[in-house]
Order: sequence, then C-alpha cells, then structure tokens
Amino acid sequence: MKKKTCLVVDDSPLVLAMVTDALEAAGFDVVATDFGIEANQIIYRTPPPDIILLDVMMPLLSGDQKVKLIKERERSKNIPILLISSKEKGELEELTRTSGANGYIQKPFDAATLVRAVQAALDKQG
Repeated sequence: MKKKTCLVVDDSPLVLAMVTDALEAAGFDVVATDFGIEANQIIYRTPPPDIILLDVMMPLLSGDQKVKLIKERERSKNIPILLISSKEKGELEELTRTSGANGYIQKPFDAATLVRAVQAALDKQG
C-alpha cells in the first residue's frame, strides 16, 4: 500500500521538525515548507498531497484564508486540511468551520495526538 503524503506548512522550523519527525515515525511521507508559495507548487503538483496541515498564523496569508483558496479550486477541494494553531479551542473551532478546513490540532500537542488527528481526517476522506 502506498504511503500517504502529508504537506506541512508552518513558519516555525521547530514545529516543522517536530511534525515531520512524528509523521515519518508513523509511516507517512512528509513534505514540509515554511512558505506559502512553495506550498502552492506542492498542492497543485501531480500527485497532490493526501492531506495538508496548515499553521493558522502565517505571514502574508493566514492559514484559514489559505484553506478557503484551496477549497475553491476543483483540483484541490477534496484534499483534507487540518489547521494547526495555539489559538483557544472555541476560536479554532470557528476558524475551522468558516474556512472549510476538515479539523484542527491545537498547540501544544504530542506526537500521538497529531498522528491520530491526521489518520482520522484521512479515514473520513475514504
């Protein structure tokens, strides 16, 4: 069975490293970037990533705004997206709902929580 590919977009090198290590240890292929333009190149390549983990607080374009743009395009609208943020739970739930994201992961999180959230989002996708 083909490994699932996770795209991780976060402007923190520490978060990128932690998320990459946890997902790779769980058997995922991971592509990580701290820059939105590079993320676009990865999202719209062939094949696209199986899931996107997107930091909310990014320079230039926030993660929730990025979700809306990704979900508007036919080619990417079905890719599950999880927001990552240290925002409080109620605000994260609202951002998830209004942006069209498939869920969220609240910082700080541990590797097991991260992997469970990613797997659950992929399982819902089918």
